[in-house]
Amino acid sequence: MKAIALIAHDRCKQDMVNFARIHAARLRDRVLIATRTTGSLLERELDLEIECVLSGPEGGDLQIGAQIAEGNIAAVIFLRDVLTAQPHEPDITALLRICDVHNVPVATNLATAELIMASLQ
Repeated sequence: MKAIALIAHDRCKQDMVNFARIHAARLRDRVLIATRTTGSLLERELDLEIECVLSGPEGGDLQIGAQIAEGNIAAVIFLRDVLTAQPHEPDITALLRICDVHNVPVATNLATAELIMASLQ
């Protein structure tokens, strides 16, 4: 089964926790991969089993991108803080590009995240 990738910028982490809480039953049935800080928070708050890669600024976005290129990711839920400059913006752009190249759905806000979850039923 392909994984769902979960990523959230610092200002969006509580939104990710709330989103994952709402969808916890369905997420527990899936393979989950997340950047380290987001994944650790979700494991602690919701007792989800998550494969954590490096944090985003340390290369975690690129690690998830590699998993997409290898065909291991079904969808990406990436709650982005678009109002704050990110030091690893080139990595974020690369992740979004690899999603497009490999036709992997990517949600960058709660509305599209809900659509992805609905489509995975």
